[in-house]
Amino acid sequence: MNCATQYTKKMSATVPETPVAVVGENHLEEKVAVLDINQDQTASVAESLRVKPEGPVKTPFVDPVPSAKPKEVAPLTADQEAKYEEVLTTVKSWTEIPSTKGKEGPIVEEEIMWLTRDCILRYLRATKWQPAEAAKRLLGTLTWRREFGLLELTPEHISPENETGKQIILGFDENARPCHYLNPGRQNTESSHRQVEHLAYMLERVIDMMVPGQESICLLINFKSSKSRSNTSPPFAIAREVLNILQTHYPERLGRAALINIPFVVNMFLKMIMPFVDPLTREKLHFNEDLTKFVPKEQLWADVGGAVEFEYDHEAYWPALNSLCKERANERKVRWEAAGKHYGESELYLKGGDVPSIGKSVEPEAAVVAEAPIAPEADAETKAAIAPEADTEIKAAVAPEAAVEAETPVAPAAGIENQKPEVKETQA
Repeated sequence: MNCATQYTKKMSATVPETPVAVVGENHLEEKVAVLDINQDQTASVAESLRVKPEGPVKTPFVDPVPSAKPKEVAPLTADQEAKYEEVLTTVKSWTEIPSTKGKEGPIVEEEIMWLTRDCILRYLRATKWQPAEAAKRLLGTLTWRREFGLLELTPEHISPENETGKQIILGFDENARPCHYLNPGRQNTESSHRQVEHLAYMLERVIDMMVPGQESICLLINFKSSKSRSNTSPPFAIAREVLNILQTHYPERLGRAALINIPFVVNMFLKMIMPFVDPLTREKLHFNEDLTKFVPKEQLWADVGGAVEFEYDHEAYWPALNSLCKERANERKVRWEAAGKHYGESELYLKGGDVPSIGKSVEPEAAVVAEAPIAPEADAETKAAIAPEADTEIKAAVAPEAAVEAETPVAPAAGIENQKPEVKETQA
């Protein structure tokens, strides 16, 4: 039995399952309410992990400290909004995802859900607001995700790579970015493609851990050597592939990167790869600095200068991390489906932030005309009022037929239903 299964069974043994009511696909508020009720009635993975037992910490933190807040995002200019709409129109036209490795085929729901408003904006910023280039790179990433098999990677497949804790997601920095630790000194496997898969898999998990309003990570690389490994620099070919993946398929995801305990050989290695690092990425790099400048001590690992006595126990950490990330991914999917499965959905909404879905329409108030025009007379032969079709958007009421034996006026148009039509007086 694998670790994830053991953790799930342990949770289900103490928490009864709560059935979820079935509602219509278009009832957004009802579906979200069902999700919220279900979470209230069932102790979630997140709730269980918020309670830390005495002794060393062995599982991820669920929340940042109260003082940690994501930076406010500046509103788009009119020109930027127009360019976003241009790219959104382009991605909505995609029906097939191309591939040269036999992975081509119709676009699927997981890919549409990935194409959020925030995702499109990240690619626009990365391409300096060039819509055609942003769309090209978005499509290229969709192809890469298929050919790499990103969504097919499982905790069981990746587990051997992380048995020593060479990658850890623990705590949040001062801007509520989840902290992703790379510990090359804990390397436990030989160079292989699975090492690259390991990094991509963990990047997806750290994205799962992001709180509403945050879309970047804090990368902490600790080159401290271990008893079993003194050379902590990765092979050059793998390092270049990893850099290419980060810069090409995860643009604007790196908020900060701090490298500490850098030995001489690693320093030489960094000089070799630095020419391949994007200039904007280089600006986010910090070398051998005090990490408490970026990360609150109460969420920073003691091994790198913090106050958290963290002990990596694979049997405890790995199933906890994967169960928490799966729970959050499921919550996002429920919200996306409930809202109508939109392209360009808001990530803030998907993560449970206090904003509506982009598909939630606001009903405009009916226009009120001060003086309504006199309705024309109906055909004398019919002697019946002709009611116009009500505007479905504003749900205007259709005027009833007038009980007048003489010529009956036509009911006024929707939007001016509060104005009474004039009726000609008949002479006695």
